[in-house]
Parts: sequence; C-alpha cells; structure tokens
Amino acid sequence: MQADVPPREDLGRALCIITGASRGFGRTISKEVSRLVKPRSVLVLAARSGDDLRALQADLAASDAGGTGLVVHCVEADLGLKEGVESVIRASKEASSEDIDHLILVNNAGSLGDVSRYTKSFINMSEVDSYLSFNVSSAMCLTAGVLQAFPQRAGLKRTIVNITSLCALQPFPSWVLYCTGKAAREMIFRVLAEEEPDLRVLSYSPGPLDTAMQMEARTKTADPSLRETYSAMFSQGQLLTCEASCAKLMKVLLEDDYPSGAHLDVYDV
Repeated sequence: MQADVPPREDLGRALCIITGASRGFGRTISKEVSRLVKPRSVLVLAARSGDDLRALQADLAASDAGGTGLVVHCVEADLGLKEGVESVIRASKEASSEDIDHLILVNNAGSLGDVSRYTKSFINMSEVDSYLSFNVSSAMCLTAGVLQAFPQRAGLKRTIVNITSLCALQPFPSWVLYCTGKAAREMIFRVLAEEEPDLRVLSYSPGPLDTAMQMEARTKTADPSLRETYSAMFSQGQLLTCEASCAKLMKVLLEDDYPSGAHLDVYDV
C-alpha cells in the first residue's frame, strides 16, 4: 500500500450481500462487516437455513451494530436453484436505498461435495450438475444479477468477493468436485475483473478453518494422505479460527490496494 494513502476506517454506507451467511466463515463475515459499515447500512444475509439466519439476525441486533440503524434482511434460499438466486437479487433491490455508497457482494456459499470417492466414480451427470449448480452457476448468476440491479454510477463503489481456496490452484486427490468448482469460480471472477475495470474483484482464500467442513474433510476424504494431513492439523491446533482469517479479509478490503481479480491467501496477508 502506498504510504500516502491511509487505509479506510470503515466500508462506507454499504449494501452488503453475503451468501452462506448462517454458519462458519459466512457468519463471521456478517458479524465483522456489521462492525465496519456506517450507520443505516444494509446487510442481506442468504442461506438455506432460515432458523440459523434468524439467530444471526438476533445476534446482530443485540450487538453494538444494532444501535447504528443497521438493517438486516434474511433470505432463506437454495442457491442451487434459479428461484433461490432470484430471491436474493430481489431482496437486495428492495432493501437498498439511494444513499448507499458501497455495494459489496460476498460469494461465500459453497459445499465440499462427496470426497469419499475418486474421479473415476463420478459417472452420474445429474450428481455433478447439481454440485456445479450450487457451487459455480449460482455465484456467476447471482453476481451478474446483482451487477445489473446496481449498475455503475457516480458515488457508488462496487466490490465483489469470491471466497476461494488453495484447491482452485492445486489438485487434491478425491476432491475433484471441490477443486473443479473452486477453479471454475476463480476464473469467472478473473474474467469479470478484465471485463469490468470499474469493479473491485477479489478471490480470498481463508485457509484451513476450524469448521464443520473441515470435520467432514478429515473424516470422509478417500485419499489417506490428505485425510491424515487434515487430522494432524486438527490435533495439533493448526486450523485457523474464522475470526482470525476474517480479520485479514477485512484488512484487505479496508486497505483496498490489491489488483482487481487477484487471488489472495490468508497466509500472504
């Protein structure tokens, strides 16, 4: 970062849309963003679990953020379906106001997929299509829909965040669905950054987090070496907390000096 350009202290009066917001890293992002936006900002939180979303909404209302006029909208939606994507776009348009000066979309929703099998076992196209619909198509179509709903205008900054993984760059045996989905998503946002120079586009890799997905990884992964690696990381306390990784993501967004379209890893921040 240039020495004469200090980092921002907040994310502005924002409309922030977060997918997969009900638990894990998405829940932590929601809480951290709520502390960094100006009063009368709007959070649109999307996930498949309505109960978990409403619990998060109550937590935010009870926190300091609840006294700043923060508006929180919950959207119970399956992003693997066209109707789910459309419901998030519609809720975002309805929740927004004219004094919003920062649009933030965090494409966090995702799933590990079946890691108990190797590539040669995936002969069912509908199974693969279902995974890609939720993990790839939804992110692309939601991003496109949000950008159409909130076109470029004077005074509006637009930031698109893709929560990615080392798996977008490296092959992990028995993780063919996850690696494929993350690689495809990352390319979507690299292309978007080339096409839309006014956007700020970031793919952020949060690292190995101590979440339910990690528990699934160390118990169900077919590849023995990979399974043992994650089991050892867990037993040795090497998994990152969502809070620690999210703090670095917020630092990156506030400093805002990354090349648009970049892949940034938690260990590089």
